[in-house]
This record gives sequence, C-alpha cells and structure tokens, in this order.
Amino acid sequence: MVYKEQIYITPFQLYRTLHIYLPSDYKESQEKYPVMYMFDGHNLFHDEEATYGKSWGLQKFLDSYSKPFIIVGIECNHEGNERLNEFSPYTFSSPLLGNVYGKGDQLMDWLVHELKPWIDRRLRTMPFRECTGIAGSSMGGLMALYGVLHYNTIFSKAACLSSAIFGCKEKVFAELQNASLSPDTRIYLSLGTKETSQTVYLNQNIEDMQFFTELLVKKGVSAYFHLAHGGHHNEASWEKENPLYFDYLWRQ
Repeated sequence: MVYKEQIYITPFQLYRTLHIYLPSDYKESQEKYPVMYMFDGHNLFHDEEATYGKSWGLQKFLDSYSKPFIIVGIECNHEGNERLNEFSPYTFSSPLLGNVYGKGDQLMDWLVHELKPWIDRRLRTMPFRECTGIAGSSMGGLMALYGVLHYNTIFSKAACLSSAIFGCKEKVFAELQNASLSPDTRIYLSLGTKETSQTVYLNQNIEDMQFFTELLVKKGVSAYFHLAHGGHHNEASWEKENPLYFDYLWRQ
C-alpha cells in the first residue's frame, strides 16, 4: 500500500508530501523492514501522479519482489527551479541547467537528522545502517550519490540512476576523494544510451560514470555501472532498472 503524509522541512520552512510504501502484509505482521529513502516520490508509484504521466511502477514491482521494504519517497518542490536547487548539494552553473543554488546539503541534513528518526519512531523499520538505502534519478541520483558519500554512517546502499553530475563533477570528485566509506557499501550507477542525441555528451557522460565507478572500487566499496542500451532519461526507462538495482543492492 502507498499512503501520503505531510511533513515540515525545517530548513526551508515548508510542508512537503511524503509518498510512503508499506509491504502488503504490514498491518497483519509484526515484522520490521529495511528502508529506502527516494527522491521525486510523486514519480515512484502511480502514473496519474507522475510529472509526465509515467511512474517507476514501484508499487507493482515491490508487491511481487521477494524481499519486503518500506519506501519513503520525498516529493520535490514544484515551484520554479526549486527542484534543481533543493536536489543539488552544490551551487554551480551549466549551459543546460543555468544557475543552480545548492540547497541539497540542507535537505540531506534534514533527512538524516529529522526525517529518518521520525520515520523510525512511526514505522516498524530496521533503523540501522545496514538496512538503510537511498535512491533517485537525475538530480535525485546526484542527491543519492552525495548522501551515500557524505553520510556513509547512515546509508550503506545507494541507487544513482542517470545522475546529473555533469555540471558539478569536480565537486562530486572532491566529495568522493574525501569520503570515508565502509567496505560493505554498495552503489549502483546507471546511464541510458538514448539520454542525449549528442554523441560527444553521451560519450563524456559514460566516461564520467565509468571513472567514478572505478574510483569507488579503489576506495574499497562495491560499485557497479549499468549502461542501459536504448535507455532514455525518463521514468519508463528507470522502471526497467527496478529489479537490477534492488538485486544489486540487497541480494548479493
């Protein structure tokens, strides 16, 4: 089941909607469950709520997946460019996105110190690090990568789909270099071959993802880069990756 909850984001002084998925037998059981925190919660479960009319289909996938989870989907700020600002931990400028005024570090600090304890009090979670993951796509993928690097004592797993690192890769590189990562960390990265029609940008993005994956492995963690042949920068393509990143993060 999926239900919605309003929550106050203290650093932004705004209320936001959470889209929370519970296993189908949650009310009947007394089990505790691992948790995945995910960005763009409105795009995760139901097509009618998704920005472009297509969701990740996560409810259907998880209802039949062999391992039960709680998913906490954080809806983005839909006002102007605030999604970009709130889902970037860094301030940067790029020809594609323009000026991005990073507030993602504040959002992640709130997630770790306010949202997660609130969820752990209200729901039957397995609150420890080994059972806590983070995931997102595009700017949400950037946030997931930042989260697992910067707060590795909180998150042991991250799925970073089509991460928007192109405007701030030097900052991400510095974050990675400075990160102290536990060897049990698992990070899934991906990119679709149809995300851009410009070959030079596609090749550069692939090279960047391969480079970051190699750096992560050199840091002693498990990292995997999936090149999705024919994959686009949209929810329909990310839906196809649901079994891939869940299996990689949780079944190996």
